[in-house]
Amino acid sequence: MIYTITVNPSIDYVLQLKDLNTGQVNRTQTDVKLPGGKGINVSRIMKELDIDSTALGFVGGATGSMFEELLSQHQLKTAFTRVSEDTRINVKINAVDQNEETEINGAGPEITQTERDSFMNNLDSVGDGDIVVMAGSLCKNLDAGFYLDIAKKIQKQGAEFIIDTTGQALLDTLPLHPLVVKPNHHELADLFNVTLNNEQEIITYARKLLEKGAKHALVSMAGDGALLVTKDKAYKANAPKGTVINSVGAGDSMIAGFAGTFMETKDPIESLHVGAACGSATAFSQDIAVKAKIDEVYKEISITEI
Repeated sequence: MIYTITVNPSIDYVLQLKDLNTGQVNRTQTDVKLPGGKGINVSRIMKELDIDSTALGFVGGATGSMFEELLSQHQLKTAFTRVSEDTRINVKINAVDQNEETEINGAGPEITQTERDSFMNNLDSVGDGDIVVMAGSLCKNLDAGFYLDIAKKIQKQGAEFIIDTTGQALLDTLPLHPLVVKPNHHELADLFNVTLNNEQEIITYARKLLEKGAKHALVSMAGDGALLVTKDKAYKANAPKGTVINSVGAGDSMIAGFAGTFMETKDPIESLHVGAACGSATAFSQDIAVKAKIDEVYKEISITEI
């Protein structure tokens, strides 16, 4: 089983308008409310790939109930921990003529010690052969050690983990040998306080993550494709041609494709291929990609060894 953890999920209120004029009244052309959060996006892509997953995380208040109602439309298996404060709302504004995306993200609820303990107890069902995907930001009063605590617990229970976060929260988990880490190229540069000017430099610093303990480093590069770096080799997936409609969830979709395929095949190259297809297909879609779009994009992607 694959478990996805979204510590700070959201209702994503996505607005599309012609132009965004700050300080003035703006009217939308379309709007949609979506269940958001990086781990949620991973589970939704897993569903499209016909791979079982269970979504975990904190939800609370009236917005939490609305979040679960929105999520129920996608028929995902969930085991959320209820909290007293409200699930957050994130606003995503797409100004079409300006070709700009603006995001306003809520902070999310504060998690009490009792709620934290309840969540950790919920992980008791994770066991040998399972993969746990930890993705996204933490709630405002959870420290960077929260992901580390999760990694230690599930590792003792025989599971592997994938982590998609940034900064110290990522670095702290590396000695526990995550199956995959997935920074984008900007996040990778920030981790080591450097500027990365080309693919070879990206590979060099991705390999430093492996030296610190990661088993695979998956680096997304937006319109330049993606890199998979292993101990001995590096592979590149090209970026297929298409119109980017909404970049929200593209990286999560890549993780989902990689994790689901790797669990079934143990083949990192094919996992990169499927992951890259899922990521690009979502970027070319209004919402998380559907299976037909993933299959279409898959044919346009090739994997080359660098």
